[in-house]
Amino acid sequence: MGIEVDRTEFSAEDYRAFGKRVRDNLYVLERLLAKPNFGVGPTTFGAELELYLIDNNGHPLLLNQDIQNQLQDPQLTLELNRYNLEYNFSPYAINDNCLAKTEAEALSVLKRINECAQQWGGSAIPVGILPTLQAADTGYHVMTKTKRYEALTKQLSEIRGGPFTIDIQGSEHLNHSMQDVTLEGACTSFQIHLRVAPERFADTYNALQLVTPLALALGANSPILFGHRLWHESRIPLFKQSIDCRRPDLAHPTPARVNYGHSWLRHGASELFAESIYLYQPILPLISTEDPLEIYNQGGVPSLHELRLQQGSVWLWNRPVFDPADEGHLRIEMRALPAGPTIVDMMANAALLIGLTEMQRIGINEKLPAIPFEYCIKNFHRAAEHGLNAELIWPDIKQNKLTYRPVTEILKDLLPKLSEHLTAIGFLHADFDRLLGIIDERLQTRQNGAQWQLNKLRQLEQQLSRPAALVAMIQEYRENSAANIPVAQWK
Repeated sequence: MGIEVDRTEFSAEDYRAFGKRVRDNLYVLERLLAKPNFGVGPTTFGAELELYLIDNNGHPLLLNQDIQNQLQDPQLTLELNRYNLEYNFSPYAINDNCLAKTEAEALSVLKRINECAQQWGGSAIPVGILPTLQAADTGYHVMTKTKRYEALTKQLSEIRGGPFTIDIQGSEHLNHSMQDVTLEGACTSFQIHLRVAPERFADTYNALQLVTPLALALGANSPILFGHRLWHESRIPLFKQSIDCRRPDLAHPTPARVNYGHSWLRHGASELFAESIYLYQPILPLISTEDPLEIYNQGGVPSLHELRLQQGSVWLWNRPVFDPADEGHLRIEMRALPAGPTIVDMMANAALLIGLTEMQRIGINEKLPAIPFEYCIKNFHRAAEHGLNAELIWPDIKQNKLTYRPVTEILKDLLPKLSEHLTAIGFLHADFDRLLGIIDERLQTRQNGAQWQLNKLRQLEQQLSRPAALVAMIQEYRENSAANIPVAQWK
């Protein structure tokens, strides 16, 4: 998804040629997916973590390129804004202690980044939105100067034809306009990659769509933006609005490039790739030198460069990934969960989300008639807005009407069954048992990252102004996060 580009200006011929090539890519993908042995291989787990760089006062530090240059780690990549970095963790087979190995790798990476950042009085922290972030911390001057980000910003701005407007109503209201897309960089995530066999893709994807609101509510960690108390997971509306290039003056509807999907998946992954081609105009019409049809006809697996580039500019919260590695395979990228509060909390969120998905995959087609997809989208937004206080529609094949249930009750019913489903698909019990205990403790205390931030800010504001309280809060957050203490145990 982070394919680099070599230019920022494109002609009408570039778009025409790209349109033809990306359709050729789709044709080849459909042929590949129809092959009996395509994508066969061990189920693997991978992850990406986006981080904030901050100074000793908890304010953004514009050092991502300096740190990358010093560490020279190919898995460490630059994000949109100069105070963000992303680390791409090594993939592991799920029966190879993948969760524990990823946790150990993440702690080691954070230690190296922090040691490097100390020379500038800085550190890195995982948090969905930095609570001390201010409007002055956004704008073209903070954007990482790479051709990819310059091209994305230019193309999205030209399609939009005017300022990007942020309008989020939470317990407080934020309305803000920007001429560029750098506010998208305020959103930092913990993204999970799970390899999925093509024949199981549709059922797995639909189950994931159903359960993501549950994991999002329990893992919320982004309640504050520009000093305003907004949604428990404010990344969800912020990410959509910050790069919403739909022109407000056009009468005909255009789907947002950031969305939760348009319907339950009917047959397989190719539907999602087709939507990205048919519904969204290209942003980066760059063509590779390979001939995908020729490579396929010779029995090879092409990179499908254009299809991957197009898919990388349509931001589904659960996104399909085609990877030509290992003779080609499919993954699902789970993008809804925030960064933080701690590494161990994020690993627990991953175990929860994957376990819930596998649990609901079994018999998913019997459950889908009990929850129209539009209600699944509403669940997603209700979970983001209210966190652990959310009430969601949950399907029951014995129901005779749609009813809301507290998300905590739904999770309490499902949590005891997670262990058997994680074991059934190959996870080791010793790898996830401690993590499910962390999930249970968070559910019992009703304290996730968002709730801790809101409670701590309320406490600090009894003695301090809001700006001072936010600084004090993020300093305590940083200490707890660095100690890798589960957020349910934070005072």
